[in-house]
Formats: sequence, structure tokens, C-alpha cells
Amino acid sequence: MSADLTIAQALRQAQQAGLDRVDAHLLLGHLLQRERSWLIAHDDALLTETQQQHWNGLVRRRLDGEPVAYLLGEREFHGLTLQVSPAVLVPRPDTEVLVDWALECLHACGAATPRVIDLGTGSGAIALALRHRWPAAELTALDASAEALAMAQANAQCLRLPVRFLLSDWWQAVDSETFDLAVSNPPYIAGDDPHLPALRHEPRQALTPEGDGLDALRTLVRDAAPHLRPGAWLLFEHGWDQAEAVRRLLTAAGFVEVQSRQDLAGLDRCTGGRWPGPAGSAQR
Repeated sequence: MSADLTIAQALRQAQQAGLDRVDAHLLLGHLLQRERSWLIAHDDALLTETQQQHWNGLVRRRLDGEPVAYLLGEREFHGLTLQVSPAVLVPRPDTEVLVDWALECLHACGAATPRVIDLGTGSGAIALALRHRWPAAELTALDASAEALAMAQANAQCLRLPVRFLLSDWWQAVDSETFDLAVSNPPYIAGDDPHLPALRHEPRQALTPEGDGLDALRTLVRDAAPHLRPGAWLLFEHGWDQAEAVRRLLTAAGFVEVQSRQDLAGLDRCTGGRWPGPAGSAQR
């Protein structure tokens, strides 16, 4: 790029190289700490040599498939701005369907201070969104990755949302504790899925348990009962073609009212069931 590069030229050259127009504006606005409207109104402003170097780097990384959220260092989710890094998955809009369903369950729960657990919290997106929308809830968030947990804790501190974070292999760290609601967006992509290479910049262990993609879901369902109070819901996000399999897992484990919810594309992407409790126990 030339030594005298204007904003308009920088955006045009990036788009000619294959960068999406929206991404180009987001990244350049982030670099210059300016809104898109400012970029348009001042498109003849010159970039400094240092700014050009940083811009070239951002363009190369984005064209290599690195998520915009990692380049910006943040992502909006359910009204919250979360810090993100390659240590955690980028929160997706479809996961907001899981949060909305969880909020419905909390509304119906009736507990003054419902206990909620988020298994595999990553950036903390689900747990923090629930804590933000339902301040009376007591949130516990687990993850097997210390790096992910540190990111989630940083987000909680920045947002001033109290959540208990525990390093844990699924249910392991909560021992005999019980909850009114459990939610999880576990790794569910099959190990041979052709879409995985396109997600190479995100942590593989948070994307796939390998095999058919269902192992994490099997474990979560298998070990759930001792941690759920009678009437508690267990909700999952899963792959677009896994709803029937997840419904079978929940039904076989004794869950009732098993059902699925659709994502923004109209596909069954969240499935859950209500735990009736041990035979003969009173329901809440």
C-alpha cells in the first residue's frame, strides 16, 4: 500500500482483496476507534504508516479466516459486550435461543433464588446473560479449560455480574449440589465434519468431542440426575441434525416433556427435558 493511503483507498483495496464490506468497516473502525459514519464522512483522511501496518495485518488475518470477534477482541451477545479470544468459542446469535428458553424456565420455576448451572461456559456468555436478565438467580459456570475460565471471569468482573466459576470436567466439581436449571452449549460437531477446517481458529476441544459428536451430550445427560431438583430443566444447544438423537438420550434417561426449539434458520438447534425426580418424589 502507498505511504499516502486514505480511508476510502484502504477500504477499497481490502474489498478488492476479498474482504467483506461490513467486516472492512468494522475492522478499520476498530483500528481508528471511530464509528462507521465517521469513516464515511472522513474517507479522505490519511492513515499513518503505523496504522497502515496494523491494517494490513488485520486484513491478512481476516482473509485467512480468523473470526472478526477475535480481531476486535469482543462480541455482543444478548445485549452484553463480551471479551473473546482464541481460548473460547465466538458466541453465536443462535445461542441466544438457548438463553431465551432458559429464561422461560426460570419464570416458571417459582424459586425465589433459583440455582442455575452452565456447563462448558467458555466466554461465560450464557451464564452472564442469564445473571444479567435474572438477577435473583445464583449462577455457577463450569469449564474444563483454565484459559476459558479466566476469560469468563474477566467478563464477569468487567460487567459486574456475580457468577461462581469452577474448573471442572462437566459435573465433576459440583459433587452433590443440586440445581433448578442446567444449560449447556457443549462441543457437538462430529470429528469428521467437513466444516471443521473453516473453524480452525477456534479451540477444537470446544467444537468437537470427536467421533459422532454426541459424546459430551451423552455424558451430560447420563450424569445429570443427581444434580437436578425435581422439576428442573436440562437444556442443550446441539447440531442442526442432532435433535432427534438428543431427544432420545433425554427420554431414555427418564426426562419428561422432552422437546426442541428452532434457531434463527428454523432448524431444531436446542433440546431439553424436565427432570421429574426419583420415583415417588414430590415435584416442585
